Amino acid sequence: MDASPAANPLPTHISTDTTLRVKILDACGMTCTFCHNEGTPVVVDNRHRGPGSFLTAGSSGRMSIYAATNGSSFLPSTIPPDENFSHALDRLRESMGFTELHLTGGEPTLHPRLPELIGLAVARGYRVCMTSNGENGARQIPACADSGLDRVNFSIFGTTPEELAQVQHDRFRDPAKATAKIEALHASIQACIDHGVRPSANIVLLDHTHIDRVHRLLDNYAPELSVRLLNSLDHGQASVDAIHQVLAQRGAVEEARHLTAGASGARTSYRIDGGRRRIQVKWIRPVRLPTTCRGCRFNNDVDCQEGFYGLRLYRDRHGRYLVGVCLQRMDLCQPIEDFLRSPVRAEILRFRQADRGRLEAAHHVSASSPTTTHSTEGNPTP
Repeated sequence: MDASPAANPLPTHISTDTTLRVKILDACGMTCTFCHNEGTPVVVDNRHRGPGSFLTAGSSGRMSIYAATNGSSFLPSTIPPDENFSHALDRLRESMGFTELHLTGGEPTLHPRLPELIGLAVARGYRVCMTSNGENGARQIPACADSGLDRVNFSIFGTTPEELAQVQHDRFRDPAKATAKIEALHASIQACIDHGVRPSANIVLLDHTHIDRVHRLLDNYAPELSVRLLNSLDHGQASVDAIHQVLAQRGAVEEARHLTAGASGARTSYRIDGGRRRIQVKWIRPVRLPTTCRGCRFNNDVDCQEGFYGLRLYRDRHGRYLVGVCLQRMDLCQPIEDFLRSPVRAEILRFRQADRGRLEAAHHVSASSPTTTHSTEGNPTP
């Protein structure tokens, strides 16, 4: 979804990756067929299994698409808002320069102490954002807003029970259950609007069979929310091609690119429907860590689906906090103190700086000239 700057010169907003993603729990009431579950096995399906035998899918209907092949050696546990979590956030902020915490799961709104987690992170100097399917947001978001929650990226899968069923396990063929999920999502979005939390909509497009669904979603949500189209990692080029088809059908015109130095996540903003609306498409830059990724078996244009996306934080069932660098290489996860002493930490810091320099040169952005047409301000959140 990218094009060379010479062939298509657009305003380019460059920021540096300072976002830490943290998996705060594993529970989720949805069963999305493309879910990577932040790289960890689904706990309820793998409680009696060990490393090397984790399931990609089990009786719960939930998916973790890389679990059988990514070398994960642990099951995740729920993160409590306690001194150990505070210490983990402090150590990573001080050593890695993080300014934003992005809460993931599972489904974060199912965490029973979510407002406390948010308040703790805000007190530690983080801006806090969250990705959610909205199933419990109406009950949680008012208190989360009071605690300092800045933004929620809602994952939206359908406007009707039939559409929702297309990307869910068979149990969502029940219209009543699917309807309840959709109503809960609407209530969560409204709770954000009512309580001053910025809402955005993430729409994953699997392949051409889902194009009509995406058009209906755009018609339903685009006037209210900041909408982003995402390709499915598990569906490869078919998903990317489908996004291009949607853009063509909506008469999309590129406006600007938003690039994050030191991480693979990037966005392009478009005007659609004759310029009446704006949407964004999230895409993956082919970013690799120069040493850590060099000998990886996935390091090719087909198998490496996310590149280096940034760091993730996990808590295992022994209470240890682990830092991960790749969903497809969970064997690289390390306890925080080991990570901070490892060459990988220094490699990431050097890579951020070098990548920023390359991007500024490629897009003719001057770091010392913030008033240039190609702004260096951007949103680092994936």
